[in-house]
Amino acid sequence: MHELPVINTILNIVLDRARENRVTEIKTIFLKIGALSDLEEEWMQRYFAYLSRGTPAASARLAIERTPARVQCRTCGHCFELDLQSSETETCQSCGHNTYALVSGTGYYLESIEAVEPGQPS
Repeated sequence: MHELPVINTILNIVLDRARENRVTEIKTIFLKIGALSDLEEEWMQRYFAYLSRGTPAASARLAIERTPARVQCRTCGHCFELDLQSSETETCQSCGHNTYALVSGTGYYLESIEAVEPGQPS
């Protein structure tokens, strides 16, 4: 259920941009979601469909791309992607140590919006 406030926030941003640009119809909302995020695409789509009813985004679809988890080695500072499919402990490709800090992979952001331009047919 934690997807609901996230989707509400995203929808409000999208609708604000639509008003600013006099957009009448939003086609696609492109989102980047970190690989370690526990946001579930199915619930995001369901909540979006519910919350967007009666708005210019009512027929829009969410295009969700998962972004990799990135870490930074605490020993040498090298950044690299975690292999989330592996059951082995990751080691730095640069120095071989296995102590690192998470840099990205848990967040989300709105990348872009595809909309019908004012005065254009949908």
